[in-house]
Amino acid sequence: MKYTITVMSGKGGVGKSTVAVNLAVSLARKGLKVGLIDADINGPDDPKLLGVSDLKLYADEEGIIPAETRYGVRVVSMGFLIPTEDTPIIWRGSLMHKAIQQFLEDVNWKDTDVVVLDMPPGTGDVALSVAQLIPESNGVVIVVTPQDVALLDAKKAINFAKQLKLPVLGIIENMSGFVCPHCGNVTYIFKNGGGEKSAKEYNLPFLGKIPLIPEIAENGDNGIPAVVINDKIREIFDSITDQILKEAQIENIKQ
Repeated sequence: MKYTITVMSGKGGVGKSTVAVNLAVSLARKGLKVGLIDADINGPDDPKLLGVSDLKLYADEEGIIPAETRYGVRVVSMGFLIPTEDTPIIWRGSLMHKAIQQFLEDVNWKDTDVVVLDMPPGTGDVALSVAQLIPESNGVVIVVTPQDVALLDAKKAINFAKQLKLPVLGIIENMSGFVCPHCGNVTYIFKNGGGEKSAKEYNLPFLGKIPLIPEIAENGDNGIPAVVINDKIREIFDSITDQILKEAQIENIKQ
């Protein structure tokens, strides 16, 4: 793989995996060969969000073969290795570290332009294990929601990345406002502008706001990323991925 873009959050429940999946699909729609590593060992949702939760991983002499999706994204996830979706993964940190290390080192990412790494939520032991395995990451994208308590955790994620000398490419504010499916009016359920405020405080790029649109959750549950079926969301993610490629200095990746 040529480049790695890491997606993280300071806490769970901010929609990080949904954002990571849509970023990966948006990059693939630009003509890039994209891989996705679901490193959220305890909550491996990416296969379901991409409609491939029934697949399994295989290996050959060149390594583990990522699962193919209909959206031009190849993916590896712990979700492919457990018998059912509701099987808990009760592992100690050392086992999780080994599993993530395999996804990073033993998967055949040959001919892949960009790998999106969906990190475990938070800044604890598992996230630290992953971060220490990706010293060559081209940068971190931090996903936040607007309310104050979430922004406190986002600041921890920013400082976490900086302490590990991982470049922060910018902040994405998810669940920015509820868009009424009938009239189109926006209601700010949590707050407004918190992500942008955090970006200014840390002198980081603010990559964009993703609104609360029922279609995102409904279609995600059915394995259809929002960028495939919603023009507004597609435009937002197109803008975000353009900025990410620019900030990571990988604009000429296809050349």
